[in-house]
Amino acid sequence: MTTAYLPSISWWRNWLNEEMPEIDVNAPFDKHLAMNWCNIDAPNGELRLTVPIQKLENKRQPVKDIKISSHGDWQHKHWHALQSSYYNSPFFEYYQDDFEPLYSRNYTFLVDFNHDLIEVCKHLMNIDSDSIKHRQSNNITDFKTYYQVFDRKHGFLPNLSIFDLIMNMGPESLLYI
Repeated sequence: MTTAYLPSISWWRNWLNEEMPEIDVNAPFDKHLAMNWCNIDAPNGELRLTVPIQKLENKRQPVKDIKISSHGDWQHKHWHALQSSYYNSPFFEYYQDDFEPLYSRNYTFLVDFNHDLIEVCKHLMNIDSDSIKHRQSNNITDFKTYYQVFDRKHGFLPNLSIFDLIMNMGPESLLYI
């Protein structure tokens, strides 16, 4: 499994179905694998948030060596987008303090930022080795609907970032995955 920025629901299903394998930090960086981007449900529809990275040294550069670019105020913009999109979700008020500090901290490497976000998500969903042993496996591509803040405006959006599921389903998120 490769690292991912606020991974999608299918990433989490795959990771849990494989019983939480180690993240391969030596895998080559691949911009198509959501290592530095995620999709969220925003007022105008699906929105991609991308963590800017420094120029790659080579095409096969391991993801562990990918540095986050400090240009622009991307952390503030991402946190503002998450706040704007999920402020009215059922669980944002309860969980915002778990995520906000990560958007204030200066990270050098993408894998470190992603790791901390994944750890927060694991904690909020009460994921540990015991919860995985007794888990019902879900089809990776079967996405049943759940409440989303803007579903009346533009319909249900499947396979968004885990942030969407956690903010809308709270402690029941693991049951959906």
